[in-house]
Amino acid sequence: MFSKSKINEPGPKTSETSSTPASGSFDAGAAKSSGASDFKPSAPKAKPAASVLSSDLHVTGNLKTTGDINVEGTVDGDIRAHLLTVGETATIRGEVIADDVVINGRIVGRVRGLKVRLTSTARVEGDIIHKTIAIESGAHFEGSVQRQDDPLAGNKGGAKPAPAQPAAAAAAPAAKPTAPSES
Repeated sequence: MFSKSKINEPGPKTSETSSTPASGSFDAGAAKSSGASDFKPSAPKAKPAASVLSSDLHVTGNLKTTGDINVEGTVDGDIRAHLLTVGETATIRGEVIADDVVINGRIVGRVRGLKVRLTSTARVEGDIIHKTIAIESGAHFEGSVQRQDDPLAGNKGGAKPAPAQPAAAAAAPAAKPTAPSES
């Protein structure tokens, strides 16, 4: 009878919603009116925590995620992520492709990112292809820097040097047919 009077009266109904959230049927009714639309969109908005590769971890192989990665250890391979944070103790040997790249440690290889930031403790040995870049005083960088509107499209930038190599390979097969015709 206590619950019947509370359900039928409009005033206590709102107070019961806040006082008894464990009541599944009553909360479901309240959730259907306004709360359901709030709960469903907030679940996709919730971003998972960044994956952390600790300083004692050595990874051999490529890493690919749509999320964030914090590297403190060593990675021998390529990394693709949304946000990549390279810690001061980290070393990456391979290509890095991410929307945002924050480098505090060492990278040996190409870096592609919309936003690339080299802090004062960064050491990069390789080319950086970016949309925006920031290099703090004290950062160590050996390589070239190239600005592109879409640096994440690696095939476009990589296709330019590639024709020079096949052209050299094309010259070698041309020599082979010449040798058999001379025989």
